[in-house]
Amino acid sequence: MKIGAPKEKTIGEARVALTPESAQRLQKLGYECLVESGAGLAASLPDSAYEAAGVKVVNTAEELWSQADIVVKVREPAADEIDASPSDKILVSFVYPASNEALLTQMNSKNISALAMDMVPRISRAQKMDALSSMANIAGYRAVIEASNNFGRFFTGQMTAAGKVPPARVLVLGAGVAGLAAIGTSVSLGAITLAFDVRPEVSEQIESMGAEFVFLEFDEAQLDGATTNGYASPSSQAFIDKQREKFRELAPSIDIVITSALIPNRPAPELWTEDMVASMKQGSVIVDLAAERGGNCALTKPGSKYVTDNGVTIIGYTDFPSRMAAQSSTLYANNIRHMIDDLTPEKDGVAVIDMEDDVIRGALVTHQGEITWPPPPPKIQAIAAASPKPKEAVESDADKASREQKELQRSLNLTGVMLGLGGILCLALGAVAPPSFMQHFIVFVLSIFIGFHVIWGVSHSLHTPLMAITNAISSIIIVGALLQVVSDSWLVMILASIAILIASVNIFGGFLVTRRMLAMFQRS
Repeated sequence: MKIGAPKEKTIGEARVALTPESAQRLQKLGYECLVESGAGLAASLPDSAYEAAGVKVVNTAEELWSQADIVVKVREPAADEIDASPSDKILVSFVYPASNEALLTQMNSKNISALAMDMVPRISRAQKMDALSSMANIAGYRAVIEASNNFGRFFTGQMTAAGKVPPARVLVLGAGVAGLAAIGTSVSLGAITLAFDVRPEVSEQIESMGAEFVFLEFDEAQLDGATTNGYASPSSQAFIDKQREKFRELAPSIDIVITSALIPNRPAPELWTEDMVASMKQGSVIVDLAAERGGNCALTKPGSKYVTDNGVTIIGYTDFPSRMAAQSSTLYANNIRHMIDDLTPEKDGVAVIDMEDDVIRGALVTHQGEITWPPPPPKIQAIAAASPKPKEAVESDADKASREQKELQRSLNLTGVMLGLGGILCLALGAVAPPSFMQHFIVFVLSIFIGFHVIWGVSHSLHTPLMAITNAISSIIIVGALLQVVSDSWLVMILASIAILIASVNIFGGFLVTRRMLAMFQRS
């Protein structure tokens, strides 16, 4: 079968669904690859790069649609593309079926089997095909870059001979994939970064990245959490009021606001109101990543950038991934490749649509003359949908003291039993073993006992220093074994040789692991 990628018709769309690298992987699956001439130019992928990868370059979209069995795209196909397309094709692209019912009907009339990359279930196995997350990651990064380009100061604070430069204060609203990417980029640029999300369970992720989580003093039994698709659920009005109260408190001190709150197939919730914009300092910047769905900011103008009367720049671009076309094309083409890989169970260049596969069935919106959207719920639910663990009851001081006393008593009893058994074993062994053996044996037992308690009490953070100590001990073992390897007893020679081998493996392995761990903290 043949896979083809036409040039995107949407104005301003610079991405392409097939790259030379992904084409080579698809060819290994048994497919032939086609691309329309000029499809990758805006993503810095000339036709010559495709030809070098063994991809056939065709002159027109009509020629590509007629030759390809599987058509891969970024944006949903236009009506005229479907009209001109032959029947019985497989289409893989963004489709957004909830808002494109006419497109579904049109594709169904042509018996097109359409796989929507925006409908890939958010389950662990499908992460490699999750194009929404891939593009959101790029959008979050690009949002910070756009903000820094329009912000009149450094992100990081500096002390210079010319004076002190305060760090920028960045607030990220929404800690999904785009929000976390924005947080990571902002922190890496040195800004004081705050973040908010209606899901309190993401606070640890935010804080682990070096940002501060904005907590709300709000007690509600059904506190917003995540739905079965991994997104945040809509908030109650009481929660929204409390949220806006907190944002109004923060607005005057914030330099940059990046909003990324979006629930699929719903208008973007309004988080940053007009009065919050009015209270921000002149020169502040708002980047609205939800502009395509109306925006999280009340004053966002989708697709454009402008400056308010009080000097706040509001950026409402709807093509952030396309502004980094080379990177986004690479990631999106990889998502497509993994989807095709799942469609090719025999790796023989023949696509098979398995209706029992959770991922394929979830993404399939039209198939064999039937509109198959919406899909049934996946058998495996999203991780974020798992109900939070109930909080443990607070233990009183008296109960804690009683519990610790019982645990100590049990530990002492167990230790006494073990010592008793050990003593009996030593007495039994001493009755038959020579005195010289017993001296060494007792030293050996005491070494194990002391070594166990010393090693067991070492913190995980000290494992690398501990490895250096074990290397030193292994070196002592090697020296002792070398002295014994020339013994007249063949048994002693064998045991000494084994000791040298094991200690050597421990030393070289320890140095190798330590070197890798230290390399994680070095900049290339």
